[in-house]
Amino acid sequence: MNAVDRAFSGAPLRTLLERLPALAASIAEGASQREREGTLPFEAFALLRASGLGALRIPTERGGPGGSIEDLVQVVATLAAADSNVAHALRTHYNAIELWTSAPPNADSDRQLARVLEGALFGGAFTELGTPRSGTVTTALERQGDRIVLNGSKYYATGTAFSDFASIAVRDEEGRDATVIVPTGRAGLHVKDDWDGMGQRLTASGSLEFEDLEVRPDEIVLTSPRSLQRRHASSLRQLYLVAVAAGIVRNVFSDAVHYVRHHARPAAHSPASAAAEDHFTQWVVGDLAAYTHAVDALIADNARQLDRSAEALRRGAANGDVEEEGVQQLVLDGALATAKTQLAVSRIALQAAERLFEAGGASATSRRHNFDRHWRNLRTIFSHNPLLQKARVVGDYHLNGTTKHLEEGKVF
Repeated sequence: MNAVDRAFSGAPLRTLLERLPALAASIAEGASQREREGTLPFEAFALLRASGLGALRIPTERGGPGGSIEDLVQVVATLAAADSNVAHALRTHYNAIELWTSAPPNADSDRQLARVLEGALFGGAFTELGTPRSGTVTTALERQGDRIVLNGSKYYATGTAFSDFASIAVRDEEGRDATVIVPTGRAGLHVKDDWDGMGQRLTASGSLEFEDLEVRPDEIVLTSPRSLQRRHASSLRQLYLVAVAAGIVRNVFSDAVHYVRHHARPAAHSPASAAAEDHFTQWVVGDLAAYTHAVDALIADNARQLDRSAEALRRGAANGDVEEEGVQQLVLDGALATAKTQLAVSRIALQAAERLFEAGGASATSRRHNFDRHWRNLRTIFSHNPLLQKARVVGDYHLNGTTKHLEEGKVF
């Protein structure tokens, strides 16, 4: 694909969003079969680059279409209904854009956003296996003569196999928190397809290995883990997962309707002449319709809350004051809303994935339908962060006003 094919080309927001149904339909073709066979969806990402939707969240004042977070979660849910792996694999990409656009402009963010506008997708990894606690970074830059190199490995490199650049959390030569962004095709960077989770199997969420990977000085950016921008982006990362789950629940509902109409038979004791006329089957499908409606409403409401904090951060970045009290409260409100949404949706979604099987008999468990992927994918998504800890932190806030964990951005 050439640069012109990949370019955003200044398409207005409405045009980008109008491309979404056709894009999702193309990605949906063969999605269940890809999951059964373990075929990574590279073609889907070629279509995404061409669509321009990778630039959705770049503000108009920085050359983008100016899509809102509410627009983003609808895009994510629609893509996830087509193929939840594809939607999930873009999470790091949109997280990076949120960080670049909610902070004051600088040479590095301008350079990265220009790449996005040309069609580039970003992956990367921040987590390491084998550390005493999740989130600990030991991978460090080192100097070899006049070169700066990186050795070691990362895990949960979601989407990097499909990406043009990788954002990697490291320690710099002085032990400070930093991020490096390098092309995925650079010598010394190895992307391994070794993700072995039971769900979201095609997200390319395995390892990155670094073998004397050269890092240029202008590719190193010091980071501040406790900044308001990072706390806001942390909430969006969590809502992003919920939006993927929303798409899966949409797929649960559509699979149930299709199965009942084209495959199901009424039970032997049912008075109905067709499965679609059976009152209990109608009850199940009606519940699934309510579940997907509720989940969509929850993520849209949550997105509007995060849009308020995003807009406040951008205004603060423009006038040089992002730490003022009103912005802090909006970021806190966003963290609370996202935690509550995740708790509620996790219960609704997992129930929907199980309830699907009540729309049919034992034949609904046939591998050719692959309905079990919905539960496996949802359970994997909702295992990313500790839901029990989320509930405890929210309860502690409402009972005692405690904001410690909400402000750290680690759990949320």
